[in-house]
Amino acid sequence: MLKGLGGLGDLAGMAKKAQEMQTKMAQMQEDLASMTVVGESGAGLVKATATAKGDLTALDINPSIFNPDEKEVVEDLILAAIKDAQAKGAEKAQEEMGKLQEGLGLPPGMKLPF
Repeated sequence: MLKGLGGLGDLAGMAKKAQEMQTKMAQMQEDLASMTVVGESGAGLVKATATAKGDLTALDINPSIFNPDEKEVVEDLILAAIKDAQAKGAEKAQEEMGKLQEGLGLPPGMKLPF
């Protein structure tokens, strides 16, 4: 019927693919909320745990760093661990998005959601 449009002529197929992608995206968002990553700083003296969506869920601080004279150092280590966890979460989210795109036959690097 719409021969000149190639694969775009199949509107029913496109609608099915869109619905499939929407379902998989929703599932991936749920999965990302339950995946955890651990960021570290100070050679493991401070550890921050976050979801792959970037929500901080735990903070572990080695008591050896508690010295009132080094308050700013401790604060910097805490921030560094949180940023590391958030970066790892974003990386994990990108990995999962890549798997989703691959499974749907979308080109690598395509930005989703649209």
